[in-house]
Amino acid sequence: MFKIDPITIALIAGVVVLAIGCVVTYKVGFSSGVKHRMKVAEKELGSAEEKAKSILADAEKAANSKKREALLEAKEENQRLRQELDREIKERRSEISKQENRLNQKEEVLDKKSDNLEKKEQSYTTKLRALEKREAEIAEIKLKQTEELERISGMTRDEAKAILIREIEMTARHDAAVMVKEIEQEAKDTAERKAKNIVAMSIQKVAADHVAETTVSVVNLPNDEMKGRIIGREGRNIRTIETLTGVDLIIDDTPEAVIVSSFDPVRREIAKMTLEKLIVDGRIHPARIEESVEKSRKEVEAIIKQEGENAAFTTGVHGLHPELIKLLGKLRYRTSYGQNVLKHSIEVSHLAGVMAGELGMDVNLAKRAGLLHDIGKAVDHEIEGSHVTIGADIAGKFRENKDVVHAIMAHHGDVEAQTIVATLVQAADAISAARPGARRENLETYIKRLQKLEEIANEYNGVDKSFAIQAGREIRIMVKPEVVNDDGMIIVAKEIAKKIEDELEYPGQIKVSLIRETRAVDYAK
Repeated sequence: MFKIDPITIALIAGVVVLAIGCVVTYKVGFSSGVKHRMKVAEKELGSAEEKAKSILADAEKAANSKKREALLEAKEENQRLRQELDREIKERRSEISKQENRLNQKEEVLDKKSDNLEKKEQSYTTKLRALEKREAEIAEIKLKQTEELERISGMTRDEAKAILIREIEMTARHDAAVMVKEIEQEAKDTAERKAKNIVAMSIQKVAADHVAETTVSVVNLPNDEMKGRIIGREGRNIRTIETLTGVDLIIDDTPEAVIVSSFDPVRREIAKMTLEKLIVDGRIHPARIEESVEKSRKEVEAIIKQEGENAAFTTGVHGLHPELIKLLGKLRYRTSYGQNVLKHSIEVSHLAGVMAGELGMDVNLAKRAGLLHDIGKAVDHEIEGSHVTIGADIAGKFRENKDVVHAIMAHHGDVEAQTIVATLVQAADAISAARPGARRENLETYIKRLQKLEEIANEYNGVDKSFAIQAGREIRIMVKPEVVNDDGMIIVAKEIAKKIEDELEYPGQIKVSLIRETRAVDYAK
């Protein structure tokens, strides 16, 4: 049987007793600490309540003090406002009183004026009655005089009046007709003299050299061997150049030269520049040709822009739209009867400006219209219609002055000139085109035009012979005197001139001169 040692039992008992003692000691200590903390908290709570009551009392005293101060301030402000209101009311009453006094004074003045007007009205009424009575007496006297005059003359008043008016009217008409005829003749002579002076002076001031444009350009070669290189193997180089530029290359026996032929001067210039580049470079093959053509085309476009700017600068025309500048530059490569259109436009601008200055008109407007009058020729090969209509549309599109647009429309007589600027542009255009050497025609066209000119004149009844003279600028027509009288010559001249305008194209103008001669022949025997 297992036995427990007494010492062990004693130890176990001691440990148990010790544990129980510790537990009891801990419970007693914890209960005492809690009680102590509760007492401290009660004391602090009581102190806090006293402080809160004290703070509330102080706050209530401060609020009552602020309230009393606010009431005092409100009473003082109310008193101040009452005083200001009373003062303002007194001032208003004083002002109203003054206005009432002024109104009373004005009323008194108006009453006095009213009395005076009534007196004057009574006076005027009396005078008016006297005048009416006097007028009645005068009317009665005039009536008696009229009746006496009618009795003596044997005519009524209306009949005598009609005769007098008719005689005065006839005399006035005759005098007016004579005066009008004299004024018209004098004005015509003066206008013709001044116009000749202005035109002559304008031509002298704007002297210009003219070189007729051709349809071919010559490219000089360093040697004849270069011709074969330009032609290329089986002609591939020359075909490439002609295809890309749209020109004809003429390579013949002319030593050291190639001829570029084209009616389009822009294409001709591009082809010429291309050939010159290829000759300098020495490498001539289709790829190089294509590259050179593109470079030449860009250079020509730059030249076009530069030429347009130079034209505007030379004429002093500013503010042109950039597109108009480009179109002006294109005219550098446009010709009309061999005359360079850009140079012609610049000359027309100068001429119109000089004439406008002599007449005291707007010089800048006349120059602008003269410079742009042929702008339609820059694109007339691209757009359907006459260069006149195209040019007017372009100018209107870019918001040019309406007088400039009208001058463009009227410079060839398509519409009647309604402004002096349009008339000046017409005259300047004719002067520039008619200058000796300004324009040229080939021989065949020239001969055909002269023949057609004589045919038109010979078609009319009563025309005996006709002669185109002065290089086609005048036609002299001999009429049969027994068929066409002196008065009829004017009508025939106008009809022939109108038909020439409708059927022929020509630079400048053509003078139509009719000659009627009657001869009487006899012999003395």
